[in-house]
This record gives sequence, C-alpha cells and structure tokens, in this order.
Amino acid sequence: MDRTDERQRRWRLLLGGNEADGIGCALSDQDAAIDRALSALYDPTMSGGFSSKGERRGGSEASAPNVARWLGDIRSYFPASVVRVMQQDALERLNLRQMLLEPEMLSAVEPDVHLVATLIALKNVIPSRTRDTARQVVRQVVEDLQKRLASPTRQAVQGSLNRAIRNRRPRHNEIDWNRTIRANLRHYQPEYKTIIPETRIGFGRKRAALRDIVLCIDQSGSMATSVVYASVFGAVLASLPAVDTRMVVFDTSVVDLTEELHDPVELLFGAQLGGGTDINRALAYCQEHVRRPQETIFVLISDLYEGGDRNQMLKRIATLVSAGVQFIALLALSDDGAPSYDHHNAEVLASLGVPAFACTPDQFPALMAAAIGRQDIGQWAAAQEIVTARRGA
Repeated sequence: MDRTDERQRRWRLLLGGNEADGIGCALSDQDAAIDRALSALYDPTMSGGFSSKGERRGGSEASAPNVARWLGDIRSYFPASVVRVMQQDALERLNLRQMLLEPEMLSAVEPDVHLVATLIALKNVIPSRTRDTARQVVRQVVEDLQKRLASPTRQAVQGSLNRAIRNRRPRHNEIDWNRTIRANLRHYQPEYKTIIPETRIGFGRKRAALRDIVLCIDQSGSMATSVVYASVFGAVLASLPAVDTRMVVFDTSVVDLTEELHDPVELLFGAQLGGGTDINRALAYCQEHVRRPQETIFVLISDLYEGGDRNQMLKRIATLVSAGVQFIALLALSDDGAPSYDHHNAEVLASLGVPAFACTPDQFPALMAAAIGRQDIGQWAAAQEIVTARRGA
C-alpha cells in the first residue's frame, strides 16, 4: 500500500462509513472490523449502548456479552495505550459502569488507573460474584504502579533524608572517619604526615522519624485518579522508617486510612469516591495530628473547590504555615493534565507562600525529595516547567 492509499485508509477509518466521508475507500476485512469497533463508540449518528442483537442503542439495556466482545476486539486491533483511552470514552459514552459489575466484563477490560477509580466508586454496589475479580483487577494495577514508582520514590526520598541528617558538628564518637578523611585530603600536612580535619563529618543521629508527612486527599469524583496514585505513594512512603506518614481522605467526612498503608489495595477500597467537599474539616483533623510543625510536610491533594467554611480553611492553612509546616497544594496527582480548580483559593494560597500546581506521578518522588531537603517548592516547580498558581494571576 503506497502512502496515498494509507492516508485514505486512515481518513476513512477516522470519518466513518457514512455519506459524509466522501472518500469511497474500500476496506479490508480487518479494517472493516476496526471500523465497526470505532463506530460502536464514536459514530455520532448512533446513540450509545449495545442491544442483544448487536445493534447500538441508548439506555441501560445493553448486552454484556456484546460489549465484552467489543472490548476483546479493540484489544486485538489497538495498542494498550489506545485501548485505555477507548475504554474510558466507553464508560462515559455507552453507560458501561453497570456492566463492570459482571465478572466476564472485568476479565475483558484492559486494567488501568481510570478503571480502578471507577471500580472504587462502584465498590458499594459490586455484587459478591464480582468482588474477587474487582480486587484482582485493582491489585494488578496497583502492583504495576508500585513497580514503576516505588524505586524512584525510595531513592529520591532516602537520598534527600541522608543529606538532611548529615551531622557537621559530631561528637568524637559520632565522627565518620572515612568521609572526614576524604573531605580533608587537601589539608594534608607532609611534615606531620597527617591531615588537619577542618571539616568533620558525623554519622546522622538516629531518630524514630526525621520527617512527618501528611497526605490529605480530596476523594470527590474529580480527584479519582489522584486518590489511586496517592494511595500507592502513601504505601511506599510508609515503608520508609525515616519518615512518619499519615494518609487522610475526605469528602464531607474525614477518614484516616493510615492503618491501611501497608496494603494499598485495602486502602483504596477504604476510600469512598464522589460526594461533596469539606476541606476545612479535613484540615482540622490533620492539624490535631501535627506534632512537630518544623519537621512536617503537609500535602493537600485537592482541586480547592471548598464546600465547607472557606474562610476557616484558609485561616487553618495560614496557621499551619506560620507554625513552620511545609505546606504544598497539589491540584492533581495524575497524568490527566491541568485540572479545573478554584483559582481564587489557589491565588490566596500563593499569597501565603503555599505553591499550588498539578503534578504527574513521575514528578512526585522528586517533589518529596525537594520538600525533605527544604528547597523552595515554587522554584523547584519552575525548574520542572510546572505552572503554579500565582497571586492575581
């Protein structure tokens, strides 16, 4: 197939088979099957859903076997990244959420973060016959995320902690002689055959936890994928003995999931996605558990749309910041791009010295390392070319 024919083929698949396509390009059997799979989802002349006869129509009468077949088809024709996008579109366009309650459907779906968020949102209505399958899907995604994110997080955080605890005024029994000698080789005195240790480097003094990290996570529907990623990161951070990690999720109520951090799957099933938002109430709870403000990193993951007492929310944040807490507002922790958020609240936070920006999962380990190292997070974000909310912006 020459380049012109390939372009026509692609346009034909993009435009569909209605009279409007105007191409008249003949499709092979496989391309015709791809066209049917695309039309089932994106043909604007048809309303969503699959009937028992395989014809598309609206409503909730769709046939699970036909949708499962369609899910299998798109996995055959498209790469996994495209399949995940099409599945997400299908959830929104074809009213497939109810079908995810069937084990056969879940077995046909390509697991990803958005699917996990959907399953967690549906957890209270998942029937017993589907519950085990749902947990397996969630665990598979969580394990994949841990493989991708755990090692960078541990390396970044532990490296920053090691630098933070470096002891430059050690007592005699705390001196790290190997590092001290290396640091002072330029002060070697040939006549005395020794060095003058102008810089003494000691072993870090052992403490139960060098930093306290609070993850306060908005679990309203718009923050669903952020909850999934934050749960994985919370579990990784909780595995590091040098930090004390607390994880709290909230909507109009507050749930402390710290005890579940050892198992991110159970942690996710403890979340309740959807509902309203009361950031002030969540901050009040977390504020009670800030024991060492100067050593605390507080990460609020929220789009900042406050359904509770907005003025009191801002006062609480100001109080935490003035006490020495390093406060960071993440508008999203996901790969979904810039979110919708309350610009006015973000601007007020900026005036308090609190950076507010969206962060991808791949950037989060470096963000935590910068926070542990007491770097200026606004400058760190600028170096990463992350746009932060600004006062009066």
